[in-house]
Amino acid sequence: MASSPARVFAALLPTSDSIFRDENERSLVRTLQQPTHEPQASGREVQVTGSSELSCPPDKATLHISVSSSKDSVNDVTNSVSRRLEYILQALRQHEVKEESTTVTKVLRRDDNAYYMEAEVSVVFTDFNKMQSVSNVLVEKLDKTVTVGSPQFSHSTECLNKLRRQACLMAVENACSKARGVCSLLGQAVGRPLLVKEEECREWTSQSEEAAVKSLQLSTQETIRRATVFMSSHVFVSFEIRPKERARKKH
Repeated sequence: MASSPARVFAALLPTSDSIFRDENERSLVRTLQQPTHEPQASGREVQVTGSSELSCPPDKATLHISVSSSKDSVNDVTNSVSRRLEYILQALRQHEVKEESTTVTKVLRRDDNAYYMEAEVSVVFTDFNKMQSVSNVLVEKLDKTVTVGSPQFSHSTECLNKLRRQACLMAVENACSKARGVCSLLGQAVGRPLLVKEEECREWTSQSEEAAVKSLQLSTQETIRRATVFMSSHVFVSFEIRPKERARKKH
């Protein structure tokens, strides 16, 4: 995962009834006796915003393998598909793919005087090297009645939730660091937190920004890059300001 530098603004509230804000804020530069929903701490408060951005590649891939056949009788078409289907499932077992990661569907229909059957195997992989190995074996050993599709990369719910938490925590950490710097510059110290609020959490992928090249044949690594999720978080944090404690004189 990679992070980008945080863009943080600060606002310091003095003990008077006036509130002065950083000129970079999009709100009023100066307001007199402006009511606010944020909790106050004797009028001495520092307000900062912090941002962060993280990215995470996909942690799972779905491989679709289809087998099709057309025969004059139901038994012939069933046997033809079943033989190839069993070989596929055996290859998955040899690569130690769990049964719960595999889904098999079969469709049988009649066209004129012939019977057509198609079976599809959907396999979810968390090990991309294993997925590529399975794909290579099936392409090499089976005929054109078997089609191995391109893997579809995605993120598990756990992965995305973890990324959101990490982005938020990093944004808060950046805001806290800025607050300490502001207070230190003014000869003060950061006190207890009064308010922590995540104002925005945004999620996007490179794929959504590169739809124009969707029709091109992409390598596996390029597909993974395009499926990588980016997450940004923007937080507002308010701290009480307290005087710095004087160092005790050594006796």
